[in-house]
Amino acid sequence: MKKLFMILSLVLVLGFTFSCQQGDEVAEEPESIALTDVDIAAIRVSTESFAQAWQSGDFDTLIALYTEGAILMPPNAPLAQGEAAIRAFMENFPPVREASLTIEEVDGLKGMAYVRGTYSITIELEGVPAPIQDTGKYIEIRRKQEDDSWLIAIDIFNSDLPLPPPLEKE
Repeated sequence: MKKLFMILSLVLVLGFTFSCQQGDEVAEEPESIALTDVDIAAIRVSTESFAQAWQSGDFDTLIALYTEGAILMPPNAPLAQGEAAIRAFMENFPPVREASLTIEEVDGLKGMAYVRGTYSITIELEGVPAPIQDTGKYIEIRRKQEDDSWLIAIDIFNSDLPLPPPLEKE
């Protein structure tokens, strides 16, 4: 009986030791798949390219920064999914004369990242004498591509400006 108790104790100790070692390996795993400085730099460069293309009305470059089947969720408009829908939204957006994107946070794991930031744009509306300044915030989900670029898979943005007052009924 004493021998059986010692064997069971040994099995329990070995099992506990083995399970602790596996736990250590799991704890180290997230570090090995974290975004690298190179990944974050590539995302920052892509964000700057987006701002420049938006300001210049370069829709081909803008579209190239999205994944195939990407989803754009603009304010006060329906969801746009895929190249044709995103292009249509962008081409119908008022002309942007100035655009600035500021990344506040980038995080993720190898292959997928999120970007949280703010924007400032100046747009021109037909029939409105002065340009309109808009500020807001955005979140992007990006996916790493085989060429190490980071394309936008999901993009949502919204303005900080209050909604205009409702039109008075006649």
